[in-house]
Amino acid sequence: MAEQTIRFDDGAAYEQMMGIWSRFAGNIFLDWLAPPAGLRWIDIGCGNGAFTELLVERCSPAEVQGIDPSAEQLAFARTRPGARVANFSQGDAMALPFADGSFDAAVMALVLVFVPDPAKGISEMVRVVAPGGVVATYMWDMLGGGFPLDPIYEQIKAMGLEATRPPRMDASRMQALQDLWIGAGLEEVQTREITVHRTFADFDDFWITGLKSPALRPTVAAMKPGEVEMLISRVRANLPAGADGRITCSARAHAIKGRKPG
Repeated sequence: MAEQTIRFDDGAAYEQMMGIWSRFAGNIFLDWLAPPAGLRWIDIGCGNGAFTELLVERCSPAEVQGIDPSAEQLAFARTRPGARVANFSQGDAMALPFADGSFDAAVMALVLVFVPDPAKGISEMVRVVAPGGVVATYMWDMLGGGFPLDPIYEQIKAMGLEATRPPRMDASRMQALQDLWIGAGLEEVQTREITVHRTFADFDDFWITGLKSPALRPTVAAMKPGEVEMLISRVRANLPAGADGRITCSARAHAIKGRKPG
C-alpha cells in the first residue's frame, strides 16, 4: 500500500468528489451532536469548508475558525456563504495557533487519517477547548470498506497494483478512536456509525467524479492504458446500474464525541 503525500490543491474538484459526501455524513453527525446555539467552534482540517458551511447554516455559532494547511482549499472556503461568519486560516492540526480554552467545541470532519500523529492532534483539540467543551470527529471507515471510493480502490488492489492512501488509516477504526478519546482524558465518550448514500447519473459520472480525488487521480494516471481499461471494466462490473442507468453507492463513517473535564 503506497503511503505518499496527498496534496489537496483544488477546492472545486474536492467539492464534487468529497464535499457532497462530507455534507451527507456531516448532517447526521450534527444531528447526533445536537449542539446548542451560540458556541465558539473550531473546524480543524476544514479543507474547502464543506463541513464549516454546515456549522454556520445549522448551529448559529458565536464564532467559527477553520484551520487547514492547504491555501488552495482555504481560498475556495472563503467563497462560500458561510465565510460571512467563519474565519479561515492556514495551520497545523498538531500545533493549533490558538490559546488554551479558546473554544466550546472542536471538530474534525474526515481528517484524522491525514494527521501524522493522531494522538497529538487530539491533544491539541482538547487543549483549545474550554472545560466542559466538546471534542468530536467523524471519519470514513478506511479499513472496513466504508470509504466512498472503495469500489475503485478494491479493484486496484485486486489487480495487484498499489494506490496512494492516507498515512494513518488505522486511526479510522472505532476501537482506535475510542482509545484516542479516552487516552486524551475525555469524559462521556460516545460513538456511532453513520451510513450515507449518493446516487450518480451513470457510471461515467461516478468514474469522472472519483478521478477528482487528489490521491486516486495520480494513481490512475500512472497506469498503463490497458490497466486503466481493465480497471474501468472491473469497477463497472461491480457497480450495477438501475434501469435508468443511475448508480447508488454507500459509505460508512465512524463518529466519536467526548467532553473535556470541567
